[in-house]
Amino acid sequence: MTTTPKRVAVVTGASRGIGKSIAMRLARDGRHVVLISRSEGPLNEVKAGIEAAGGSASVIAVDISDAAAFAAAIGGISESHGRLDILVNNAGITKDNLALRMSDDEWNQVISTNLTSAFVAIRAAARAMMKNRFGRIVNISSTSGVVGNAGQANYAAAKAGLMGLTKTIARELGSKGVTANVIAPGFIETDMTHNLPQEVKDHVTGLMAIKRLGTGDDIAAAVAYVTSDEAGFLTGQTICVDGGMTMC
Repeated sequence: MTTTPKRVAVVTGASRGIGKSIAMRLARDGRHVVLISRSEGPLNEVKAGIEAAGGSASVIAVDISDAAAFAAAIGGISESHGRLDILVNNAGITKDNLALRMSDDEWNQVISTNLTSAFVAIRAAARAMMKNRFGRIVNISSTSGVVGNAGQANYAAAKAGLMGLTKTIARELGSKGVTANVIAPGFIETDMTHNLPQEVKDHVTGLMAIKRLGTGDDIAAAVAYVTSDEAGFLTGQTICVDGGMTMC
């Protein structure tokens, strides 16, 4: 009796926060997860956690802002694993500043890391997906890309750019069995938001229909669905997982 090989999922920014939650969920659902981030140590900790729970994972430490190195890393995955089925572009940074004070470097770093890297990864992964007539591309955006946010011209532009990129990829690759969708998180409880003043958290939750902050598991659940076999007729969409804050 032959067994179907595990689908191979790539998650960038997988060493912590939302990326870690996504990687853990995809592994729990039976995917082999390739964990990508800049530092190998934290990735190995996530890998160990996945394996302790009965899943399988491997690690690639690469700077995603180095387009050549990143493309080579993505391209090598289908060679080493025989396939590349799922790509989750999650990695991102912030360099907040008011637009009139924002430096070219602050703009360029965020655009390169949050938007250009997703394009580089998609281009490198697409051939393997088309060859197998199956692919799930997910770009993790933000509600800042939907409604904007003061002090985040670079971040909002990059996250909005992911939506246009995703729709274009959905149109170009749909006939090959490849879907592309966006998950746009709202206010999520992470290491970065944990220490915010309670009054800030209260203000944000007051804007939501569901009166709590989101979790990494909330985002991971949405990613699990759009990367599943059952989601083959869902493409080019932006799904806001934000507790009803934007109703986008």
